[in-house]
Amino acid sequence: MILDNIHGPEDVKRLNYRQLDRLAAEIRTFLIETISHTGGHLASNLGVVELTIALFRAFDLPADKIIWDVGHQSYTHKILSGRKDAFSNLRQFHGMSGFPKRCESEFDAFDTGHSSTSISAGLGIAQARDILGESYRVISVIGDGALTGGMAYEALNNAGRMKTNFIIVLNDNHMSIAENVGGMSRYLNSLRTDEGYNEFKKKVSSSLSSIPVVGDHVVNTLMRTKNSIKSLFVPGMLFEDMGITYLGPVDGHNVEQLVRTFREAKKVRHAVIVHVVTKKGRGYEPAEENPTRFHGIGPFDIKTGKELNPNPAPTYTDVFSREICRLAEKDRRIVALTAAMPDGTGLREFSRRFPDRFFDVGIAEQHAVTSAAGMAAAGLKPVVCVYSSFLQRGYDQIVHDVCLQNLPVVFCVDRAGIVGADGETHQGIFDLSYLSMIPNMTVMAPKNLWELQDMLRFAFALEKPCAIRYPRGAAYQGLGTSAAAIVHGKSEILGKEESGTALLALGSMVSCAEHIQRKLRDRGFPSTLVNARFAKPVDTEVIDRLTASHRNIVTLEENVARGGYGERITDYVQKHFPEIRVVNIALPDAYIEHGNVSLLREKLGIDSDSILRRLDREIFDGKLGTEKEEVR
Repeated sequence: MILDNIHGPEDVKRLNYRQLDRLAAEIRTFLIETISHTGGHLASNLGVVELTIALFRAFDLPADKIIWDVGHQSYTHKILSGRKDAFSNLRQFHGMSGFPKRCESEFDAFDTGHSSTSISAGLGIAQARDILGESYRVISVIGDGALTGGMAYEALNNAGRMKTNFIIVLNDNHMSIAENVGGMSRYLNSLRTDEGYNEFKKKVSSSLSSIPVVGDHVVNTLMRTKNSIKSLFVPGMLFEDMGITYLGPVDGHNVEQLVRTFREAKKVRHAVIVHVVTKKGRGYEPAEENPTRFHGIGPFDIKTGKELNPNPAPTYTDVFSREICRLAEKDRRIVALTAAMPDGTGLREFSRRFPDRFFDVGIAEQHAVTSAAGMAAAGLKPVVCVYSSFLQRGYDQIVHDVCLQNLPVVFCVDRAGIVGADGETHQGIFDLSYLSMIPNMTVMAPKNLWELQDMLRFAFALEKPCAIRYPRGAAYQGLGTSAAAIVHGKSEILGKEESGTALLALGSMVSCAEHIQRKLRDRGFPSTLVNARFAKPVDTEVIDRLTASHRNIVTLEENVARGGYGERITDYVQKHFPEIRVVNIALPDAYIEHGNVSLLREKLGIDSDSILRRLDREIFDGKLGTEKEEVR
């Protein structure tokens, strides 16, 4: 196999184009077989195999720098840069990341994980190159979907002022910008990048401008005429008008054509965009037919394309999906917004049933939030559905456009807490902190699937800014339906109120606290279990009540410690009940790497056994005997 002999860019450059086509086929087979066992991002990686090979062929890596937008399509990049053998541990704890990581390889020029960032990062690297007097190439690869993000256009606006080479590769897998116009396009591409042609243009412009009185007018007239004619034949005029040379469209599965175009792009003395047309999921029929399902998938059967271990239990996303449709049937003012994630956030069914009230704004979280604010100001009831880590991108809009005006926008924050294999850029571990500090915001977390339904109904009736955060995966079905109706800022005592230690748990940690309470009871230590429900406002009345009969308060949350629920409880208790001991169970103030969720919870000390060992040390002075159990 050719692939077995590929250990770096020089091995790629030694192959002829027929061999490179064989290499592409072998890489696709390798990716399909590997990801069928490990899970991962398949469709996007199958779509960029030839593109990646061409980049390794046309440029001098790692001296030249490639920045992959989002980065989940960097698997072939990792293979060609000598990391093929690491794929057996792809996205596993301490294994190879599914995204570019500077700490992992010198070929990874910039860490990515969120969308629409590559042009900004690449521009910054290119500017640093110029200031430091270096001469390497910078290539930012961005998808057509990522171009819906406003940050990409901010970067393009600045890239148009570049006076040195900076290459932007637009990976278009939906033909969203222009159709291939064939020979005319290729001819004009070659002509515009020809150094003699560009020099000729400069000389003509300079000569005409020197003519007294009418010179500048003639130049401007010629430029307007040229651009009007060019717009009839040449796609990409948006980029051209921004001062960025446009090359393409190019067949993204033709290595030879790609290499030839990249060599033309290297001649340009300013920013240049290469428009590459690819097919997501190429080479594997199930992924071609359903690229969304194969965007990120668990282990699957190659023959059928079906996941091997599908979770039959309803997820929190499923519960949200059903409930939001029920609520929308009764109230025509309810509208739903998502940032290019209708399937991931559970809005696909809503979009089918209420198409006039569904808005997919593309990868534009800032716009989604402010647009929702406008809808709320005009009398609608908007719900913004977004992953926790992506909501960070709309933070200023939440502060300024929603909460400052106290507008009734509901934020359904999916994938809150530890999400696992996608790692640092996707862990939803900051939302309790960054949302709870905003005036006028209410922040809730359900203990189980029934409480999520209750919280949705409550949120729409609240008529104020409100966020509901819930984790990825199967919805907890324990503890039954709530006995107590949801009251703003009030928690719920589960079971019998006892004495000694109070366990105040929020959202996903309630089920964990339930196990801890059972184990404490088995050891003869009474405790009271409280479902906090609200991270903001904090229920201070229940704390006042519990401190009369409890010596210890333990808070549990799946969020970083700093700025979280536990820190607020600690602050209140220390001010009013300094004799009460408070232990905060939370995540460390650090970025959490990729890995299995259960393993990560254990390593981070937020699983029930780890928490019991900590409580044994800090509260019970070894009387629980957990250290002895661990030794045995």
